[in-house]
Amino acid sequence: MTVLSTPGAIAERTSKDSVERQLTGGRADVSGRAFQVVVGGALAVSLVVLLVLLVDVATDSWSVFTTRGWDFVTSKLSSQAADAGVIQGLVGTFWIGVFVVTVSFPLGVAAAVYLEEYAVKGRFTNLVDLTIRNLAGVPSVVYGILGLTIFVNALRPLTGPDANGRSIMSAGLTLAILVLPIIIITAAEAIRAVPQGIREAGYGVGATRWEVVRHHVLPYASPGVLTGTVLALGRALGEAAPLILVGATTGYLSRGDSFVDLAAIRERFAAMPTLIANWASQPGGQGWEANTSAAIVVLLVVVLIANGTAILLRNRFESKRR
Repeated sequence: MTVLSTPGAIAERTSKDSVERQLTGGRADVSGRAFQVVVGGALAVSLVVLLVLLVDVATDSWSVFTTRGWDFVTSKLSSQAADAGVIQGLVGTFWIGVFVVTVSFPLGVAAAVYLEEYAVKGRFTNLVDLTIRNLAGVPSVVYGILGLTIFVNALRPLTGPDANGRSIMSAGLTLAILVLPIIIITAAEAIRAVPQGIREAGYGVGATRWEVVRHHVLPYASPGVLTGTVLALGRALGEAAPLILVGATTGYLSRGDSFVDLAAIRERFAAMPTLIANWASQPGGQGWEANTSAAIVVLLVVVLIANGTAILLRNRFESKRR
């Protein structure tokens, strides 16, 4: 009989490899190794594609950043590639992100809490859940048509009478609705993953359902909820089709170069995805190719900053959960 006298020996004895050897009797797991090679190859291909994309964009944009530097970021729209900048696109994308977070996040989390914690399970609840999952797969151009009908045409006096409804507010609300199903689904999955024992412990000390949700369920599910928000925000900031339908412009704008100008949210606007799409369609040999790559780099930086902020918040909630 083997005597396990040290923690290291116990850990070795109970390690994953040790258990695997005991279960397989030392036989070679050919199918398991083949599966490991396949999934490892899939990861390698994904990383190579991402690396090629980043290197290609960085190489093409290098001339813009070395010759114009910060001027490219702070310049306004122009018909000349040498003078065109992205500041108005950045302002539009910033405010669209604000609308997405402030509108879709509370609505999505509240809907998920109701579905998981309050709704009676049955056919109707299953139908609602199935509908939300299907809405998450609807093409973004459909949401663009919805935004054009509701926010641009029907709610024009509210969203921007001087811009015929084609404003940042219309675009932000449209993209908030676009990502709402994603936030509901991810938040519901995070809430569903909360151990039932946490709820029972709350009820056991006399807490109400609201108190259990507020003080136990939501804090435990917060990392998963924030992960869904990151994914949704990243998709919203990169969408171009809905913005084109609700009136994003790539030409002259009388305003829209200030991040704190609240009046601009009801005015005509530009956004980074539409700038990139427009510049990519310009004739070659005029410098628009380099501008397009530089704008992509700027948009990637914006998305990384937004994702980094959400990841920091997620890690903070995870540390509190331990």
